[in-house]
Amino acid sequence: MPQATLLQLLASLRAVLERQRATGVRGLPRDPLPASMRPADSAGAAPSPIGRPVAIAAADAASGDLFAQPGLAQAKSLETLRAHIGDCQRCKLAPGRTNLVFGVGSPNAELMFVGEGPGHDEDLQGEPFVGRAGQLLTEIITKGMKLRRQDVYIANVVKCRPPGNRNPEPDEIGSCMPFLIRQIELVRPQVIVALGTFAAQTLLGVRTPITRLRGVWHDYRGVKVMPTFHPAYLLRNPADKKLVWADIKSVMAELGMPT
Repeated sequence: MPQATLLQLLASLRAVLERQRATGVRGLPRDPLPASMRPADSAGAAPSPIGRPVAIAAADAASGDLFAQPGLAQAKSLETLRAHIGDCQRCKLAPGRTNLVFGVGSPNAELMFVGEGPGHDEDLQGEPFVGRAGQLLTEIITKGMKLRRQDVYIANVVKCRPPGNRNPEPDEIGSCMPFLIRQIELVRPQVIVALGTFAAQTLLGVRTPITRLRGVWHDYRGVKVMPTFHPAYLLRNPADKKLVWADIKSVMAELGMPT
């Protein structure tokens, strides 16, 4: 077996095992070789998406990590990163997608929003947060923060829509999280707003409920992170908009914006 393929298999296996360890699951999944771990997948998968253990991190190609995805460190811009991802077939989400949803916004944004994954409208349009929840996020950015949508950067933990909008699974995250990490490295935001339970828990490597995470500053590899409720949650629970606005005002203060 070629060394590159062996390294990719080891990285994928570690992604699954570390994710299971973080969530208290023991043993291998029922199918110990999901799509992202099979030798036919020349692109391989990546190490754990769980917060700081990500530090054996996928996108730490720049620091010479043995388990980094080949070629990831050579992506020196968002455009070359998108080209590196290509017509991605690294996990089992690929066959069901209409469009890969990479990310949108300023490559030099001080503020980055990270959600969970594309929904129906995002999958159709190939752009994150364009459905009803996305329209609410846009209002937060434009009406609340007085910024243009193109002034911030918006991305998701995974780039393809999970079936039925379910949560992404560990092997899917293991395949996709390196690209989000590299996006963060390339954009170099001062602040990340983690939208919802899944994005916050994945970035921070915790299982703490979003009700306890939100409103409190956290750190992701030197970048300040403010978790808050997902816009989709606010559509169902509009009374909690005031809590999100409090979180956003903290972000604005951190960025030196008038509140």
